[in-house]
Amino acid sequence: MKLGDMELRDDVFNVEVKRHILWEVIKWQLACRRQGTHSTKTRGELSYSGRKLLPQKGTGNARHGDRGANIFVGGGVAHGPRPTDYYYSLPKKVRKLGLKMALSSKAQEGKMLLFDSINIGDVPKTKKAIEFLNSNGIKDIKVTIVIPEKDEIVMKSFRNLPNVKVLPAEGLNVYDILWADVLAIQKQAIEKIYERLSS
Repeated sequence: MKLGDMELRDDVFNVEVKRHILWEVIKWQLACRRQGTHSTKTRGELSYSGRKLLPQKGTGNARHGDRGANIFVGGGVAHGPRPTDYYYSLPKKVRKLGLKMALSSKAQEGKMLLFDSINIGDVPKTKKAIEFLNSNGIKDIKVTIVIPEKDEIVMKSFRNLPNVKVLPAEGLNVYDILWADVLAIQKQAIEKIYERLSS
């Protein structure tokens, strides 16, 4: 497959796209991102006294135990959420295939572009980042930019732009590829992607 003046490998950028594989990988990826720190207190964890509110019989009121019962405002929660680890394993083979399919879908739809470099300078400048987007005709749309390796100056320059994500080749993932309207890859990052998918 050819894009611009560069020949791309068909086994990475021209794979048959299967929606179910992409769905599986994204579901796994989002599950791994979940913190799972949600928690509520049961009646046994509250700091109320365990004293019985009123006698069991003879008052004409309903039968109650202590103040921490779940039917009272401020009482414990019955069957509430507890800290949970949502991680589950997905075969490496499936994860790699999902990444290839995501890259292929952007290439086949014509929503991928290659560029030589990003000239920001020695300090982060959002203005330079916007100039880069304008020069490539990718303004006002969601863009994922892939660079060969982590570059703090480039990443900080794009950080204030809500519709732009910058990822090193090692951090490339299915969710961020499919999230974007355009996938912009630096030419030097292509070899890094090949290395990652062949290891």
